[in-house]
Amino acid sequence: MAISLRGDQEISSVPTTKNKALRINLNTDIYGTFAEIGAGQETARNFFRSGAASGTIAKAMSAYDKDFSDAIYGIEEDRRYVTQPRLKKMLGHEIDLMEDRLSRQKHPDKLFFSYANTVTTIDFARKFKGHGWVGIRFQLDPLEDYNEIVLHLRFKETDARLQQETLGILGVNLIYGAFYLNDNPKELVKSFYDNLGNHQLEIDMINFSGPRFMYVDNRLMSLQLLKNGMTNAVMFGPDGNNLLPAQVLYKKNILALRGSFRPVTKVNMDMFEQSKKMFLAEKKVQESKTQVIFEITLSNLSAEGKINERDFLDRAELLCSLGQNVMITNFQQYFKLVEYFSEFTKERMALAMGVYNLVQIFDEKYYRDLSGGILEAFGKLFHRDLKVYMYPYHDPETGEYMNSENLKVHPRMKELYKFFKINGKISDIKDFNKDVLDIFSRTVLKMIMEGKEGWEEMLPEGIPEIIKQNRLFGYSRSRRKS
Repeated sequence: MAISLRGDQEISSVPTTKNKALRINLNTDIYGTFAEIGAGQETARNFFRSGAASGTIAKAMSAYDKDFSDAIYGIEEDRRYVTQPRLKKMLGHEIDLMEDRLSRQKHPDKLFFSYANTVTTIDFARKFKGHGWVGIRFQLDPLEDYNEIVLHLRFKETDARLQQETLGILGVNLIYGAFYLNDNPKELVKSFYDNLGNHQLEIDMINFSGPRFMYVDNRLMSLQLLKNGMTNAVMFGPDGNNLLPAQVLYKKNILALRGSFRPVTKVNMDMFEQSKKMFLAEKKVQESKTQVIFEITLSNLSAEGKINERDFLDRAELLCSLGQNVMITNFQQYFKLVEYFSEFTKERMALAMGVYNLVQIFDEKYYRDLSGGILEAFGKLFHRDLKVYMYPYHDPETGEYMNSENLKVHPRMKELYKFFKINGKISDIKDFNKDVLDIFSRTVLKMIMEGKEGWEEMLPEGIPEIIKQNRLFGYSRSRRKS
């Protein structure tokens, strides 16, 4: 047994990499191929070293040369090799070969699998640490269709040999988990860091598919990556499948809206529509290159002490139904979110926010962990090509509309605020809908849960019907009370 950090969480005893590989090798039903490109054959090597591999490994190969790789798997349209489509082609090609070359009559009980990875490790100049795609297509019953687990990783170590060893351990963990932890996907995801630590790699996307994972919501699996400390940001699209942030955000103009969206209201959509209109009007912004992100922080999801997965899925369901890409992050401070975006793009970015969030940005208490305090945070936030679009607040007592012109910040922050305001970093959303300005998500949520009437008019078209049909946010419970 060995000690696993599992992302620096609670230390627990888990099987060693060798013992995992050996258990698979000793299972006479498990039989498959290994196709590894870019970092050697580190995963297959672990199975060879553990012993008894002849009953498990049908073939191990590394089509390292690009021409050979193209001859085997075909040529990608974008001519790239470290991509999800490339990985999928590898998995499919190798499984087809297994089915063609091995007789089911001769091997009626065999559980075929294909493991593949396509990665690039750290470059010679050490400017690019490397990343890759890893996956397995496998059977759990000879008469069933294949299941699949695909993930994307980013290397953190600064030595190619260490990265190769890390990849090999991850590969064993994936194969072992596929066959022995498939009935508990959450534990399966946790097991990826067995005998590894989160200082070695980041896993920022995962998707499950196949008959044994029909009940798995991939958005929840993304949430597990965040909860386990395996990454700081995950993203999923309108179809509910997880997306790779680096791929979606690469060289894009990014407009981000942070909120609780519990539930999404007409105010949220008005802020989205008006800020998008302003963003697209910017000279440096191209509509074809623009990506809008609805972002929820992990701290917002756990505001009540722990993460309620049902509540998370309720929010996700509504945003996806509106055709939006949703990002869940561990970035409570805005400057960290902008830093993250800047890893993938140098184009203009914008944040749309209400008065309360803007006031928080100019509150020193949120930067006490930084040696340079608020000045360091603002340096990281505003030295980039960033705009802030401010949505007004309506004071019900005075009737006043609060915007960037009459916003009150701490006296010590007045000059700093004035500096960014004068330099055009902060712009007011002026063409807002006054009729929806007094709608608050928390009020709508309370009305839904208490079975009160009238909340439907506060939500975007189609959203009330989804809430009722799918009984989101406690709607069914409220109906029974009434």
